[in-house]
Amino acid sequence: MSRLLLLAAAGAAGTLARYGLSNWVRGWAGSGFPWGTLAVNAIGCFFFGAVLTLAREKGSISEDNAAWIMFGFLGAFTTFSAFAFESGDFLRNGAIGAAMLNVAANVIVGMGLFFAGVWIVRTAA
Repeated sequence: MSRLLLLAAAGAAGTLARYGLSNWVRGWAGSGFPWGTLAVNAIGCFFFGAVLTLAREKGSISEDNAAWIMFGFLGAFTTFSAFAFESGDFLRNGAIGAAMLNVAANVIVGMGLFFAGVWIVRTAA
């Protein structure tokens, strides 16, 4: 039961962090493009790769701790549903180029930063 409570608490913290960071980025960058969603997805991908590598290859985080960090905090922190909504909203409004840019940016940046997290942890002393 305590494992589930920790997972739920981490998810709540991830949700609050996503909300705060996304709104901060939107305020800073403007609302013409969903930069806040891209920022949280990119950051979440980076840390997912880093935590996974710390747990599975470096052994410096237990699998249990990695689970609540990755699936609790980072799972709530990243925003695939918002990404899908924003991309769909661009399409509904006829902004096909913005929709494709949003899809490509989230996928390419997300995958790139996931592997950057893995690489940084692997090459750290």
